[in-house]
Amino acid sequence: MHNDNLLSNTHPVAPLGLVPMKSCEGLGNEANDFLLSWRSERPLDREADTVNGSFKDNSLIIKADTPRFGSGEGKGMFLQSVRGLDLFIMSDVTNYSMTYKLCGIQNHYSPDDHFQDIKRIIAAAAGKAHRINVIMPFLYESRQHRRSGRESLDCANALQELVSMGVDNIITFDAHDPRVQNAIPLHGFETVPASYQFIKNILRNVDDLQIDNDHLMIVSPDEGATQRAVYIASVLGVDMGMFYKRRDYSRIVDGRNPIVAHEFLGSSVEGKDVFVVDDMISSGESMIDVATELKKRKARRIFVIATFGLFTNGMAAFDKAVSDGIIYRVVTTNLTYQKKELLDRDYYISCDMAKYIALIIDTLNHDASMSDLLNPYDRINKVVSKYRKSH
Repeated sequence: MHNDNLLSNTHPVAPLGLVPMKSCEGLGNEANDFLLSWRSERPLDREADTVNGSFKDNSLIIKADTPRFGSGEGKGMFLQSVRGLDLFIMSDVTNYSMTYKLCGIQNHYSPDDHFQDIKRIIAAAAGKAHRINVIMPFLYESRQHRRSGRESLDCANALQELVSMGVDNIITFDAHDPRVQNAIPLHGFETVPASYQFIKNILRNVDDLQIDNDHLMIVSPDEGATQRAVYIASVLGVDMGMFYKRRDYSRIVDGRNPIVAHEFLGSSVEGKDVFVVDDMISSGESMIDVATELKKRKARRIFVIATFGLFTNGMAAFDKAVSDGIIYRVVTTNLTYQKKELLDRDYYISCDMAKYIALIIDTLNHDASMSDLLNPYDRINKVVSKYRKSH
């Protein structure tokens, strides 16, 4: 296991406690299994974690609940002691499958509801935990990360609210704009890339990729995703290109200026496989437009890759794009809620992030360096070398 020698010879900062919210139960349970397996082999960890009563039940998960009153108001509560624990609260703020009743009406959870529940659980710890860490794979309000005109700065406000409540570390994945951490410069904030998991899972599912400059290219769908594309292209040693969105600034549709056209900057994509890399797929309209433009430029196969697959308008548009030969594979992670209809698609590749989350938790609980986890360069090279040898 990563960093195992170092972790085996150091004490945890405090007994470990996982608090996966209902929105994140699946990931939390998987991470718990990994952590139990690793820590059972380490005497120092076993000694520390037995302080946590739930560990005797072969679990590091702390039982918590966020029930609702009939009026729709809620509260957070722990069902066991959290005194002296290093708490890791996990929540998927995009999980819309959860519901609650408001005056007899069934309501679906919004990101706002999930964020309120996170704060309720932090408040329920009431200063008794040794340390509080929040793992929020999709950073709450990360799309509202900057001000253009008279509008709110929701993401910055949310981060400041969490640290004011006593949160020591905030862990997220592929933040829409990592510079939002400037709102809390004196507190722990890590945005973790999913680059390694993307490459690993694509190579597992596709047998005939040629990873060289003549056969593969990485493309950013807009200027905001350029850094991600540059990193993957640099590690794989291939070219990258980018689109920029030409917008109509004379009108606003659904809260934004509509896109007039996608303009491409980069070398020829003719005959090449293309990885289109972004942080999220929302409706998917922009990704499909980019894939269509690449096909017009005679690209071979197009892989649409994003950390968060929200698919807010369903899968019909992607089904059509695949059947029309525009998109070859869609790749996202399980960091957000995945509907069964998505998992059943034969063109869809899901990247499991539970082990990665467990590694992050284990490392932070020992106050060890996260540098290697945040830079997957060596791991990507290793999996690519193995793929080339076997193919």
